[in-house]
Amino acid sequence: MKSAAARPRILVTNDDGPGAPGVEALIASLKRIGDVTTITPDRERSAESHSLTLHKPLRLKRYGEGLYALNGGPADCVRFAVLEFMGKSGIDIVCSGINRGYNMGEDIVYSGTVAAAREAALLRIPSLAFSQDYAWPFHERSAAFAARLARLVIKRGLPRGVFLNVNFPPTNSPYRKAELVKLGTRIYTHKVTKRSDPRGGHYYWLVGKAVGGLKTIGTDILAVSRGSVSVTPLHWNPTAFDCFPNMASWKFFHEDASSGR
Repeated sequence: MKSAAARPRILVTNDDGPGAPGVEALIASLKRIGDVTTITPDRERSAESHSLTLHKPLRLKRYGEGLYALNGGPADCVRFAVLEFMGKSGIDIVCSGINRGYNMGEDIVYSGTVAAAREAALLRIPSLAFSQDYAWPFHERSAAFAARLARLVIKRGLPRGVFLNVNFPPTNSPYRKAELVKLGTRIYTHKVTKRSDPRGGHYYWLVGKAVGGLKTIGTDILAVSRGSVSVTPLHWNPTAFDCFPNMASWKFFHEDASSGR
């Protein structure tokens, strides 16, 4: 058990790789409240979701004081840190980000940033995922709020299986308001770009540019659009419990007499 004077042990990761402006700002801010160890993927792993590396060995490289890169994805980094690298001394909280680009609405299905926080929740460690607009001049303000929220989570805790997804709006001033909101709906172009290489073969880009979002009341998209930090509690268990009452009457192993079959 830690003494009252012990500083929290914080694991930082991301999906943008080592040296990204967002992770550097986050590290600097979190060092004010605890002892920080950073393990990130060795290169950008955006949109890799919650993949785990099972087909090759993982290798860890140190590139600075408390800074490491792993040849795996964000979920790999968290799992390795918790079960092996930092497991004996424990981790009080995991902070993922600050991601270069929002993770709102259905973005969380694909996001490596969010997956890292989800992996920590699966391993019963409080965790947060932080993202912001591509306008990186704002990342220091985002990092300051991230440290404030991390301190609050360390003090208050989170329910088992729950983690927080946080998005920062672009602003020229310190953040003054945060809203507890649900996931919204992002709108993307649905397009696959087909191109030809010099030898006449074809290759494809899975292009999905965000063109907007539904600004529904109580959602992360509306909150960020009006200058608030969005804070969304998520759970690793995606079961659609509201479907149970209707589906309880389904006859899974009985033929439907009215169908004539």
